[in-house]
Order: sequence, then C-alpha cells, then structure tokens
Amino acid sequence: MRRKDRSITKDEANYILNTSEYGVLSTVSKNGKPYGIPLSYCVIDNSIYFHSALEGKKLENIMNNQIVSFCVVGKTKVLPAKFSTIYESVIVDGSIEESFGKDKELGLTGLVTKYSIDFLAEGLEYIRNASDKTKVLKLTITNLSGKARK
Repeated sequence: MRRKDRSITKDEANYILNTSEYGVLSTVSKNGKPYGIPLSYCVIDNSIYFHSALEGKKLENIMNNQIVSFCVVGKTKVLPAKFSTIYESVIVDGSIEESFGKDKELGLTGLVTKYSIDFLAEGLEYIRNASDKTKVLKLTITNLSGKARK
C-alpha cells in the first residue's frame, strides 16, 4: 500500500467488509482478460459467500482460475474544494470454489439474513424451493487489507 497513513486495522477492515452492501468480484478469463462483477455477499467466519446463476462468464473464469480479488467501498463523501474524497475500502484476496450441501445452505441463509432479515421465514422457504436453481460460491480469504481517508 503506497499511502501507509491511510491504512486501517484488520478490525476496521472486517467491520467495513461485514457492513457494506455490495462488492466487486474480480476474475480473469483463460485468455487473461479481467472481469469485475458487482455482487451481493455475506461474510461467515473467514469466508465470503455469493449466490450465482448456474452458468456464465463469472463461473467460466473461476473454473479457469480460482484465485480472485474482491473489493468493497464503504462510506464516501466527495470533497470538491479539496479535489479529494473521504472514503473507506477493503480489498480481499483469496481462492473461490463452489459450495455444496450444508455449506451451500449456510451461504444462502447468510445472504437472506443479511439482506432480508425481516423476511427470514419466507427467505428460508425460498431457499428450499430454489436451491437447485442457484450455485453458491465461497471465497476463502487469504489476505485482507483496508484503507480510508477520514
């Protein structure tokens, strides 16, 4: 990190990661072309869970290379007169793979809990009915870093 004065603690970075609404997953195709896609996610233990369609570019890229990067941006405020921005962000590196069985259910339940807690019963029923129509991906975090301008 070039600006060491903007570095934040692991606890601060984990807080931002856990409370942000979405992030961008970055993958690479077998031809070396980068691909970033915004996704909803949840964090459980040292892993980030995403739901996915059964096919697509994201999955093709992951099958080619399981090493990925994930970035979230927390609160921001543009400071026009200072030509700058107050911001907080986190970047995660890790390996991603498809989840199955109880781990898949854990990821889907985590997503429902994060985004639809007031509809938990309905969400759990939705999971039971749609589980075979979705994949769940699990990114195991190997590195996490954050920075902020406060």
